[in-house]
Amino acid sequence: MSVLDLVRPDLRAFAGYSSARRTGASGRVWLNANESPWPSPADAGARCNRYPSPQPETLRVALAALYGVTPEQLLIGRGSDEAIDLLVRASCRPERDAVVISPPVFGMYAVSARLQNAPLIEVPLRDVAAGFAADLDAIARAAEQQGARLVFLCSPGNPTGDVIALDDIAALAARLEGQAIVVVDEAYGEFSDLPSVTTLLQEHANLAVLRTLSKAHALAAARIGTLISAPELIAVLRNCQAPYPLPTPCVDLALAALAPDVLEETHRRITVARAERARLSAALAARPGVRRVYPSQGNFVLVRFDDAQSAFDRLLAAGVVVRDQRAALQLHDALRISVGSPEENDAVIAALSNNKDATA
Repeated sequence: MSVLDLVRPDLRAFAGYSSARRTGASGRVWLNANESPWPSPADAGARCNRYPSPQPETLRVALAALYGVTPEQLLIGRGSDEAIDLLVRASCRPERDAVVISPPVFGMYAVSARLQNAPLIEVPLRDVAAGFAADLDAIARAAEQQGARLVFLCSPGNPTGDVIALDDIAALAARLEGQAIVVVDEAYGEFSDLPSVTTLLQEHANLAVLRTLSKAHALAAARIGTLISAPELIAVLRNCQAPYPLPTPCVDLALAALAPDVLEETHRRITVARAERARLSAALAARPGVRRVYPSQGNFVLVRFDDAQSAFDRLLAAGVVVRDQRAALQLHDALRISVGSPEENDAVIAALSNNKDATA
């Protein structure tokens, strides 16, 4: 069975919009896109008077090398959010094909399902002694019984920090072959001990992986996200994508970030962040009023408090803004705290210390 059988029938042969940059034409004088022939007076060499390539080949090749895949397996978009939306719209017929998620989890999966009017199936994470864990058997049963076309897994989980073993993901993909696409969001993969799910793609055509340059690569404002999957699925999604999704300045930033010397510094910063995550977790666990610090393989920690409002207020009074998770399923007493620089983490620790501990 082809992964295309999991795409909406009306979109399998959909050609999409043929923009001026998709024709493949080349030349010296460009008069095919109704662009201005003059750069903006405000343009400092960014070449923004011309439309960008929809999928710049240099960036596709660089990202494919970074993630260990082929360029044909890769779709670049405006952050992971665009890829999530494209997957839901291309796979799910409204009011018919469902989406499975495991809350507490990143909220855009549910938002995209709602916008498509796709039924949303929630299989909550289990809160166990070792931390949060996905119930993959329950996820598979829900997908089978309720007609799911997409299953979203987040590993490392956001906001929980948990990871899912590759063998378990492979087993889920095999069980749901012909039923659903299993999408694994690895936005925080650089901070994890586990190998990427991209290593499973050759054996499981119904797997898709989300990656981003927003986190470890420090390009959150550039909005460069990547979907990695079977080339035939990538081709369909490309035809569903906006004509020019990647602004030229953002592409230039991404290419600069993938240069060898910059990647070396990025890897150094990841090492620092992982060490700071361990230090922050240990320090928070010793603070008064902290009920639990969950193990995390992201660049954040999830913390339960005796009084989360008081902790939130104390952090805010110290100028520290964290993510209030109390409205999320199972997290009525929790805050998510990103791992900052050593100095920023010191500010968190100090704000959550009592007077006696504040100078420790």
